[in-house]
Amino acid sequence: MACATAWIDGASLLGVNEPLPGTGEDVVHPPPPAPPASTTSPFAGQGPAVAAVAVGGALGALGRHGLDLALPVHAGGFPLATFLINVSGCLLIGALIVLLTELTAAHRLLRPFLATGILGGYTTFSTYAVQTEQLLAGGHVGTALEYLFGTLVAALAATWAGVWLARSIGALAGRGVAR
Repeated sequence: MACATAWIDGASLLGVNEPLPGTGEDVVHPPPPAPPASTTSPFAGQGPAVAAVAVGGALGALGRHGLDLALPVHAGGFPLATFLINVSGCLLIGALIVLLTELTAAHRLLRPFLATGILGGYTTFSTYAVQTEQLLAGGHVGTALEYLFGTLVAALAATWAGVWLARSIGALAGRGVAR
C-alpha cells in the first residue's frame, strides 16, 4: 500500500494531475441555444388559416347536408345529390382558384376559407366512394359504373369549365387572358 501511495504522491509531484497546457482541445463548448419554439414549429402562425378552414368547412358541410336532405337517394338508385354536389363543387373550385390566383389580389385567408374550407366541406368524394361500393354490393352494377365514371368525367369537365369560365370573364373584364 505504501508503494501505491508513494506513486500517487509522486505523480502529483510531477504534475500528472494538473490540466494540460492551453491547447483548447480539452475545452468543452456548450451547444448553441435552441431557437424559440414558435419558429421551429411547422404550424407557427397558422392559427388564422386553420380557423378559416374550420369555419368554411362547417358552412360547406351544412350546404351539402341540405342538398342531401332535398334529394334523398333510394336503395339502388343513382345518388343524384352527391353527384350534383361534387360536380358543382368542382365547377366552383375551378373558377375560384383562377379568381383568387390570377384575377385578383385576394386576402391571404380567402383561399383557405373558400376553397379548402367551404368547397372542401361541401364536396364529398368519400361519400362518392362509399355509395359506389354500396351500389356494387347491392348488385346494382350498371348504376354503380354509371355513377363511378359519370362523376369522374363530369367533375373533371366541370373543373375545366370553371377555369375556362373564370378566365373568359376575366379577359372580358380586362383582368386576364382567356386560355
